[in-house]
Amino acid sequence: MRQGSFKWMKSMNKSIILNKIRRDGPISRAQIARETKLTPPTVSSNVKELMEEKIVEESDIGHSQGGRKPTMLIINNQAFTIIGVDAGPKSIRCIVADLAGKVLKRSEKKLQLPINNQQFIATLKSCIEEVLETEHQVIGIGVAMHGVVEVDTGTSLYAPNLGLANIPIKKEMEVAFGLEVKVENDARAMALGEYWFGNHGELESMLAVNIGNGIGAGLIIDGKLYHGSTDIAGEIGHMTIDLHGEICECGNRGCLQTFVTGPAIARKVTGTALKNPLTAENVFEQAVNGNEEFAAILKESGRAMGIGLTNLIHIVNPEKIVLGGGVSKAETFILPTIRQTIKDSALTPAASRTKVEVSKLGDDATLIGAITLLLVDIFDVK
Repeated sequence: MRQGSFKWMKSMNKSIILNKIRRDGPISRAQIARETKLTPPTVSSNVKELMEEKIVEESDIGHSQGGRKPTMLIINNQAFTIIGVDAGPKSIRCIVADLAGKVLKRSEKKLQLPINNQQFIATLKSCIEEVLETEHQVIGIGVAMHGVVEVDTGTSLYAPNLGLANIPIKKEMEVAFGLEVKVENDARAMALGEYWFGNHGELESMLAVNIGNGIGAGLIIDGKLYHGSTDIAGEIGHMTIDLHGEICECGNRGCLQTFVTGPAIARKVTGTALKNPLTAENVFEQAVNGNEEFAAILKESGRAMGIGLTNLIHIVNPEKIVLGGGVSKAETFILPTIRQTIKDSALTPAASRTKVEVSKLGDDATLIGAITLLLVDIFDVK
């Protein structure tokens, strides 16, 4: 296991070259030099170092255009691994994945509530330790944490579903494991993972929305994750939809998450003649089996989500919106209603045609996003 940081990979020229190979490989040294405006000697010396570190390797020889056939370069995705953590409100899930996002090992620890900061940190360490029992060289840990995160210090400022505040995740994990640690809000991490691994093509802007026990979003602008001035960009769950609506846990009325989250959907069926309380998953299952009342509840949640997304389209106008999280599994009922609501409500025909789809990364979307927090530092030029 590689201990410490990976600053050896993070010089400007190395980042330019690595990102070029990641995006366009197999690619020759000469083509890298032409398209990045770096000199051939600079490319050659940096490639040599990257090959010595085994993150870049030579592939099959390319096609000749009149001279000697060039040797092509690709990323060695198995060179190193990254630990990704999804610190949700009910459990902590960890993976070890390679540089291409392929999951190699998993672990999960249930959170026993109520819980304090020390117990949360202990559970987090235990989950990470289980996946660290591997022969792979780990270069860092990415943690996707629900709630408000101070990114620079890696501190969970407020985790509402756990009732916790000021958890020094980065500090504690770096002391415990001697690895580079990045901490990010879970929805923003998911957005980054979608942008890198969701097969969405070349996009300048994208909004990813995580709908589960709460609602959060991550916004990609010009290929970069947007945080806002105080790290709360994306807290769309507390967008007001109804001034006279249900009181949200934040104290305001009619927040989006009082309409669309799993708990909100479950609350909507408590007024029916039920012997046992249902979860949102139960509601979806019964809707699939023909319960028209429950289908209507899901569709109404989709309408509220469509109103919220229309507001966001009018503000940031993303090229694409991607939905993830447990509630997105009810896409049969909610997605057509979301799309129709946007079509009916958006100001212009172009805005009404904003692409909205459900993540293809499934339950791993946030975990993949967590490992991407480290990949951005390796491959992207700041």
